[in-house]
Amino acid sequence: MSDGATGGYRTIHDLAGDERPREKLLRHGPGVLSDAELIAIIAGSGTHGENVIDLARGLLEQHGGLGGLLRADAKALQRTRGLGPAKAAQLAAAIELGRRMPRVDGDARPLLTSPEAVFGYLRGHFQGRSREELHVLCADSGGRLLGTPTIFPGSVHSVPFRIAEIFKDAIMLDASSVVLAHNHPSGRATPSPRDIDLTRDIAAGAASLDLRLHDHIVIAGEQFVSMQREGLLGA
Repeated sequence: MSDGATGGYRTIHDLAGDERPREKLLRHGPGVLSDAELIAIIAGSGTHGENVIDLARGLLEQHGGLGGLLRADAKALQRTRGLGPAKAAQLAAAIELGRRMPRVDGDARPLLTSPEAVFGYLRGHFQGRSREELHVLCADSGGRLLGTPTIFPGSVHSVPFRIAEIFKDAIMLDASSVVLAHNHPSGRATPSPRDIDLTRDIAAGAASLDLRLHDHIVIAGEQFVSMQREGLLGA
């Protein structure tokens, strides 16, 4: 058995105070920390023979950087070397909070009257998603969000849903209009022919319920396409 010094291994306690991520954050603020140091704080501790900073660096390497880590779900994280259920859950929760932050807008309900506003509201949530999701946002007569978005999870290529389910919350909330948004994990925001056909069916269903489909936004990374702006919602 060799000691840590001989093998070159240093525990987090061997680091100088200002080198330890937690102390560094408290003294200088989170902005000065590297991605690995921030992850180390969330993970809390390392494993036998690997301190928490090295564990965090290895985690980033295994997933191809921060972007890959954002795409990993809780089950994938749990399969990562060095992460058990507790650490995987903590990291997955932190990633989800980061996605939700763009939705925080003080006490004001988000205004959904422009494609840019809808994209700004949802971009953080869709970041790093490896599967499609359809979000249904209900709006009042002034175009402000009512309640919280209804989310329909899907696969890599599609989202299964029944058109009647799209309007369930809109009817309950007495909404005036509905905005749809879904992501394309492929990285291309161009609506597919099926996207267009389904959207026109949904627009017709909305009209029969005295609702208006205001827009359907397709989001891919930092790009988006407004189907309303492109004239794809139908008559």
